[in-house]
Amino acid sequence: MSFVPGSFVNELPNVSRSAADAQPFGIVQVDDSGVIQLYNKWESEMAAVPVPSAEGKNFFTQVAPCTNNRLVFGKFKDGVAKGELDSEFNYTFTYKMKPTNVQIRLMRHAASRTNWVLVGMRAA
Repeated sequence: MSFVPGSFVNELPNVSRSAADAQPFGIVQVDDSGVIQLYNKWESEMAAVPVPSAEGKNFFTQVAPCTNNRLVFGKFKDGVAKGELDSEFNYTFTYKMKPTNVQIRLMRHAASRTNWVLVGMRAA
């Protein structure tokens, strides 16, 4: 069972900043190279990275370099190249914080050609 409500997935391409900030999980919209277009409040607070410091930077190499590996960034690049991506998996963030167990869902919304990194807390 995904931590992202199915009804919300369909709203992602048109999500407003206020709607994104109201969600109880991280929402990061990135372009095809990983540059952050939208970084919501939950993700900002969890990662201790202010929204203005994150947007416009590469998620995988500048904001969350602990994801610059085959499991996360590799899966993202493969999905973007194929034009199809929807993968959810457990992960542990380690950058700028104590190890934090999360669930990550990498998604590409085909119709809008937008990419999303969604992050939810995972029970210890």
